[in-house]
Amino acid sequence: MGKANIITIDDNNFTFNSDDTILSVAQRNNIDIPTLCHLKNTTPTGTCNICMVEIKGSPDLVTACTTATSAGMQVYTASKKVINSRRDTIKSMLYSGNHNCAIRDFDTKDWTEFQLKVLDEDKTDDLCPVWGNCELQDLAYRYQVTTRKEPIPECKYPTERANPFIIRDFSRCILCGRCVKACREVQVNNAIDFGYNKSNSKEITKIIAGNDVTLRDSDCVFCGECVQVCPVGALITEKTFEKQKFIKLEKTRTTCSYCGVGCQMDVYTQNNKIIDIQGADNELPPNNGSLCVKGRFAFDFVASPERLTTPLIKKNGTFEESTWDEALELVASRLNSIKNESGPDSQGVLTSARITNEENYIAQKFARAVLKTNNIDHCARL
Repeated sequence: MGKANIITIDDNNFTFNSDDTILSVAQRNNIDIPTLCHLKNTTPTGTCNICMVEIKGSPDLVTACTTATSAGMQVYTASKKVINSRRDTIKSMLYSGNHNCAIRDFDTKDWTEFQLKVLDEDKTDDLCPVWGNCELQDLAYRYQVTTRKEPIPECKYPTERANPFIIRDFSRCILCGRCVKACREVQVNNAIDFGYNKSNSKEITKIIAGNDVTLRDSDCVFCGECVQVCPVGALITEKTFEKQKFIKLEKTRTTCSYCGVGCQMDVYTQNNKIIDIQGADNELPPNNGSLCVKGRFAFDFVASPERLTTPLIKKNGTFEESTWDEALELVASRLNSIKNESGPDSQGVLTSARITNEENYIAQKFARAVLKTNNIDHCARL
């Protein structure tokens, strides 16, 4: 690759490909250009204007996510002009809706210390449910943009709670369009889109489902991809309200057990209770960060008080708690006696679609090697 394919970013030279944007080159070389609307592997829109950069010789700033690279281009990602532009954009977003991020004039640049100072004020109940896990808040703190002191403007669109999975809080929506990209280009469900002012087709008013109906009445399949990519608190779940603020969530990488695809997921817990489930890194196969409605939302059974935690043995017509050793010994003796009395094929094993392939493999080995029968089947439905 010759000199014709060289771009300079912050006085460092980098090679680029014909389809590269300034943002893609920067990300590939670990140069941080913040953005709120950009979603990897989807068409860039330049909606949020956070990723503005300066090009030498150009009078205007440009969006890094939509501007194609060209030979000899000299880009500056953190010039005074760029920083001022980002601060103005962040301030405009904070003032556009209900963004009580509690970014104040604290004399600290340490995020943990800042959280503790807010906690000391004892005014945490009215904080946003995603406080401490919001990309807009992170940028506001990073660029030291303080929140408004005057009353928050009233949102003309009421919060939508008409379904059991996703809460849509339009007062916190910054119209970045990430959810639209996730729905239309990642999951290809086409359930939501930008809604425009009838008198001005260029003025975006809200993100709408169908002909501006609730998600419940639209083509939404509740995969939750939109919730996962939302950078603010506009799309959340009921579980978000249950988490305790300022207590860190523990993340555990695991495999979804609802079917045999093997989707990788991150389970977020607090006080040994599942608060949230997200698709693992979008580069990780087989699901590349996406999940279905069951994988993302169907986890209440884990903490259900109706779950059995101790083996039960029926004695005199009623179930009584027992030890695992006693229960396993009883099961083994009964299986052996049935096999001896009626033959191995008098028994059969049914396994579940909600356990792993490895566990199903062990079950079939048990049936064939221990029970001496080929009577083993699997229910492919959930």
